Amino acid sequence: MSVLTRDEAQTRAQLLDVHHYRVDLDLTTGDETFRSQSVVRFTARAAGDTFVELKPEILHSAVLDGEPLDTAALDGNRLPLSLTEGEHELSVTTTMRYSRTGEGMHRFTDPTDGESYVYTQLFMEDVQRVFAAFDQPDLKAVFELGVTAPEGWTVLSNGITEQQPDGSWRAAPTPLLSTYFVCVAAGPWHSVRTEHAGLPFGIHCRRSLAPHLDADADEILAVTKACYDRYHEKFDEPYPFDSYDQAFVPEFNAGAMENPGLVTFRDEFVFRSAVTVTERQTRAMVIAHEMAHMWFGDLVTLRWWDDIWLNESFAEYMGFQTVNEACADLFPDTWVDFGVTRKAWGYEADQRPSTHPVAPDPEAVPDTASALLNFDGISYAKGASALRQLVAWLGEKDFLAGINIHFKRHKFGNATLADFIDNLAAATDRDVHGWAEQWLRTTGVDTLTPRLDGEGTRWRLTVDRDGSRPHRIEAGVYDRRPDGELTLRERLALDVPQAAPAELTGPRPALVTLNDGDLTYAKLRFDEVSEETVLRGLSGIPDPLTRAVIWNALRDMVRDGALAPAEYLETARAHLPEETELSLVQGVLAFARTQIADRYVAEDERPAALATIGEIARALLRRTEDGEAPGLRLTAVRTFVDSATTPEKLASWLEEGTVHGGPELDPELRWRILARLAVLGATDETVIAAELERDPSATGQEGAALCRAALPDPAAKEAAWSALFDTDDLSNYLFTATARGFWQPEQAELVSAYVPRFYAAATALGARRGPAMAEAAGRYAFPSYAIDTDSLALGESHLTADTMIPALHRKLVDQLDDLRRALAVRKA
Repeated sequence: MSVLTRDEAQTRAQLLDVHHYRVDLDLTTGDETFRSQSVVRFTARAAGDTFVELKPEILHSAVLDGEPLDTAALDGNRLPLSLTEGEHELSVTTTMRYSRTGEGMHRFTDPTDGESYVYTQLFMEDVQRVFAAFDQPDLKAVFELGVTAPEGWTVLSNGITEQQPDGSWRAAPTPLLSTYFVCVAAGPWHSVRTEHAGLPFGIHCRRSLAPHLDADADEILAVTKACYDRYHEKFDEPYPFDSYDQAFVPEFNAGAMENPGLVTFRDEFVFRSAVTVTERQTRAMVIAHEMAHMWFGDLVTLRWWDDIWLNESFAEYMGFQTVNEACADLFPDTWVDFGVTRKAWGYEADQRPSTHPVAPDPEAVPDTASALLNFDGISYAKGASALRQLVAWLGEKDFLAGINIHFKRHKFGNATLADFIDNLAAATDRDVHGWAEQWLRTTGVDTLTPRLDGEGTRWRLTVDRDGSRPHRIEAGVYDRRPDGELTLRERLALDVPQAAPAELTGPRPALVTLNDGDLTYAKLRFDEVSEETVLRGLSGIPDPLTRAVIWNALRDMVRDGALAPAEYLETARAHLPEETELSLVQGVLAFARTQIADRYVAEDERPAALATIGEIARALLRRTEDGEAPGLRLTAVRTFVDSATTPEKLASWLEEGTVHGGPELDPELRWRILARLAVLGATDETVIAAELERDPSATGQEGAALCRAALPDPAAKEAAWSALFDTDDLSNYLFTATARGFWQPEQAELVSAYVPRFYAAATALGARRGPAMAEAAGRYAFPSYAIDTDSLALGESHLTADTMIPALHRKLVDQLDDLRRALAVRKA
């Protein structure tokens, strides 16, 4: 299969003006394939040769202007076309194969009730798996979709759908859309429908999840309506489509996809077990993120994939900001969660060899395969952080004015970075072009360190910068009260680099925190006195956002070898039991458990690290015995389970069906406990099978797959390995579950022989099953527990394999860099 290059896309865009697609899909032809026909009307501006893309199981016919084309001319995914100047009509009829990997038209059969569902995910170049198309984002067209579906199914699409007298379904014609936005979701959906602002709104899920969607429908719709109203306060252009549906679909590869009028979400967002308020907040943020795309991405679309950050950074920033504004009664600390979870993702990605500018040069994204690699912490978290810094520097009024100019000039069209910056510049007298060069065209993370000089009651604060970007920040100056609590003396607005030191009066402060409101993107360090204050008094800092900034700084110091992992754990033990901000507790414990205990401490130090984490969890359990903080208690229970080194308490909880003092065990907790018991060798196949009989749902199937792969038994490991790499029977989610269970630090000796087998197996898998499964293999099936120089050398020796597809290569580059960092932390 050929990937589309940027040069080819530019050439085709100069030749063609695509007007209209009529797409008809027949979903009644069996469980493996479906019938597809697309009729495309377009104009050739001159005579010339080009091609249309498709990836059929069978190409039945292709007819151009009434003349049949030779179907044998299909070369990979390209059917050549020789065009005269003027109007043309192309009709292509195919049989297409359903996907089990979340790409193209994915088909899923619910093990709970046997009902089947299909949905499309056509991002980047997967429309070719569903119908023939000129597949690039700047060839927008009107789409009319018709679907023949099994009796009892409902069909959803980008526009309002109606069932026809013959039983088929037809969707209203769309406005101009890029090919990757076309969406169909069909099955016996459970739907909750309402109306808002004169438009039909709906939320949909598979029938087996109906009680759980109904339980959360009021919250989901309230968030949706609040964000919709807030965007209409911010944006001059009204919502540009005829309806707003949100479908929670099974085995979805991403968090969600911004298909105009029909956003698809992974259906883990329909919570079937207890969750914390931060998990509900994440769902709200994703709802807001995808809705922002209706304007930035859907109404105005990138011209080529080098500008994917324009979509994702904007939606990420607006998602957090809009939930913070429109849903503050439900989720009052949205930016704290951003600082702890998303920003850390950006910092890590930006320090790897695979880093790239937020806005890469066009030459760095020569084709769709390279573009796919940029959906990472840079394009999302760093880009959103850069936009937050831009708003701090530019002011929200001018920022929104520039955004509205952008929408007005390019609506239903395509735009580039240059267009975006020009439109921002039109709303201000600031040098936005210079800012963009310094922030969007560079890589890496600046480091800011405070320096205090003076004596008595007169002090000068200077910020040392290791890096090149300008920063507008706030510096928090704190004093310690006699009771040990820290109180804010003043917050200074600073521009870095500074024209002159900031002047402070009064005694030497106990703590100076740079970037106190988390408005910029930079790693932070402390002066010597402030570092001592932080380690001993972190829980006494009043603002949770400041505490988030400090915990991030400590995390970075561990990763850079500037703070011992054991000291980070001791700081967590000292302060987390008193922490009131749930997202901070979750973020710190996750880093401690998955990075420090599993990677950054030596093997002989791991039991002590797990014991410390378990002690923190027990302290939080004691603190929450009164039931006043259920989210905090749930977090403590999860952490205790994941960190247990002996099985007795977990086994008693599972047998009794409850944690002592609550909560009762729901399916998520039961599978979590059983997975840990499997790692510890304290359960077996009989118990796993019984649990699966108790919970035969899709998530139950995944839980069982993880538990079976985690058993410390040679036969279980070989069976799991064979399922992962020797056959292609596992769906994307069952593959991930099996891979997550396979490698366990406690079982290092048992699985050591599989480490050298991984690279050839993953390379072959990627070549067979494509980028989504290759990325899953690199992310979840990589032997990340093997922290030694031999493993590093082995991995590096395989990076030059000619048959390794880019998605896998990129993931392995990142994994090996993480391994290299873990070795450096251990050495430090």
